[in-house]
Amino acid sequence: MFYALIGEDAPGTLETRLAVRPQHVARLEALREEGRLLLAGPMPAIDSPDPGPAGFVGSLIVAEFDSLESAEAWAREDPYALAGVFARVTVRPFRKTLP
Repeated sequence: MFYALIGEDAPGTLETRLAVRPQHVARLEALREEGRLLLAGPMPAIDSPDPGPAGFVGSLIVAEFDSLESAEAWAREDPYALAGVFARVTVRPFRKTLP
């Protein structure tokens, strides 16, 4: 089943986010290579694809996991979570309907 992982950034963590990004993206690439990643990306703090110093308010990942518990465990081990970029992570079941 798919799960939506929504990470909400803690204030003032843009520098840490940028520093840890390569490790975060490597884990997403692993999901993609396994055929389990539906989509992933950051949520800019302003209405711009490149928010500059305004940074981001979080990230959205939709991927396939065996269970809610395994999705939550994966999210806990994300480099952004471990480095304190994410103040909170919500994991919810997700049913893809379209396209």
